[in-house]
Amino acid sequence: MPRYAPNRVPTAVKKRYFELLHKGYRGAAAARQVGVSTSCGSLWFIDAGSMIVPDLGPISPRFLTQDDRIAIADGLYADQSVKRIAASIGKSFQSVYREIERNSKPDGRYNPWWAHNQALLRRRRPKEEKIRAGEPLRTFVREKLTEKWSHQQISRHLAREHGRDTSMRACPETIYRALFAGLLGRRDAKLRTGRTRRKRQRRGVPTLNKIKNMTLIHQRPIEVNDRRSPGIGRAISSSAADRARRSAPWSSAPPATSN
Repeated sequence: MPRYAPNRVPTAVKKRYFELLHKGYRGAAAARQVGVSTSCGSLWFIDAGSMIVPDLGPISPRFLTQDDRIAIADGLYADQSVKRIAASIGKSFQSVYREIERNSKPDGRYNPWWAHNQALLRRRRPKEEKIRAGEPLRTFVREKLTEKWSHQQISRHLAREHGRDTSMRACPETIYRALFAGLLGRRDAKLRTGRTRRKRQRRGVPTLNKIKNMTLIHQRPIEVNDRRSPGIGRAISSSAADRARRSAPWSSAPPATSN
């Protein structure tokens, strides 16, 4: 049975080793199955974060899979460009850039199994709100709200000053949710408008016409659009104005008489 050094083994062997671990094999048994030593398998396991995170099942095609991350790692090892790697897995190069930036190890190396474990951990729900869990972030956001900063200003400042520290980052929606959930206090922390409650949105609700039976522009007769008959457009607009006057609450008032 062939034996390999841990840094020279083919990627397919590593993939099979972690597949066996996910199926419940112990480390020594999985190493024997793929033909490597127990210490070699242990080094792989430690390099992947010393944990096996169970996969949550089928996900949306827009997310990267374990095979996609393995292809990214192979492309980086072969010194391929990010755009070429993205084309090989059918993703945009911006997604691959974000994946490498977000899921690389602290020493800068990209390990596909480490990266996939980190992505699975972030995807777990429910999880504690970032502002509830982080006292420094909560204190900073509360102070800036007291100084009349908007939630967009706070989010941009955090991204600029704490670009590498994810525990000190918060998007505007996160700040909104923490504010309206009462995590930042009811007395001091509030928006510049003074509101401490979220304004009800009307997304997806059609706006009713203020004039009953109003004829929209795209519903005009073909004669008006072609302008074949003089005066027809003025007549139609006059009749629409008459209907609007009759439906107005002051329509019962007597008409003004001219001297």
